[in-house]
Amino acid sequence: MSFCFNFDVPEQTTNPDGVDGNDLCLLVGGIYFFPCTLLFIFQIEDNPKPAAPVKPAKEHLPLSDLQLAISDAVTETVTIGILPPLHFLNETVFEKTASEREDNEKILSRTAEQRSDLISGVYEGGLKVWECTYDLLELIEKDGETFEGKAVLDLGSGAGLLGILALKRGAGQVHFQDYNNNGNPPPKKRAVELSQQPLLAKCRFFSGDWSTFLAFVKKEEPELKYDIILTSETIYNTAYYPVLHETLHKLLAPDGLIYLATKSHYFGVGGGLHLFETFVEQRGVFSLNHLWDGEQGLQRHVVALRFKMAKDS
Repeated sequence: MSFCFNFDVPEQTTNPDGVDGNDLCLLVGGIYFFPCTLLFIFQIEDNPKPAAPVKPAKEHLPLSDLQLAISDAVTETVTIGILPPLHFLNETVFEKTASEREDNEKILSRTAEQRSDLISGVYEGGLKVWECTYDLLELIEKDGETFEGKAVLDLGSGAGLLGILALKRGAGQVHFQDYNNNGNPPPKKRAVELSQQPLLAKCRFFSGDWSTFLAFVKKEEPELKYDIILTSETIYNTAYYPVLHETLHKLLAPDGLIYLATKSHYFGVGGGLHLFETFVEQRGVFSLNHLWDGEQGLQRHVVALRFKMAKDS
């Protein structure tokens, strides 16, 4: 299926042998994480004002029968350098079978009808792994980040590749967040024996607007703080900069690090790195350093944010 507002992404190699039980598999666009099986679709607003009302934050439990959920999956594999292989479901196959899936929020049906990667307030590109995610994966491979024992947040996680990688490289816990949840499994199918799924036991999954997500997790005791926050292609709309900045500010550990992968400009939605850099500088909370800058085509970047001074945020 061809879409408008589309960017090229690297070709992936198909895994003919299916998914190894020791590997994590996820569906492009975040509809399902495997074995962290959830029903997710994610949103980025493209109008100058945030949507109202905001979507309440929720936490979602994984399905118990993980193998059944992927029994008819067509998988592809991301392999970058020495990083562990990451499996995800073929996006074309998923799009062609969209009419067969539960679609409580009418996201898949409207996307198919309009043949678009951007439907404001409905679908914001979550069925694709956008290219800046690969940039950040390559940077992580180059720098040798292990995530060992760290608390990691994959913010605006989409397909969850960044969080899945952190999990497979030793993170102590990984939380995935993005906007939409496209339905919940029946209660009887939600319980899973975490002792038999050691990686899954380290995962939590959230949906909702960033403001409601922040309020949701700030209620926890002890207070949640993340050593590393990973986020890709989340600064395309300037209207969301205040709530994004506040979320990063309140959830990053005092000595924590934010990896942000982005394009220099998002045509049609108005955001981009220069505007976000200006916003961050005006707020005076974070320092922002360029880790990688692409030179070809529409320029892409990976930057790091840290608190200007180590303090309890």
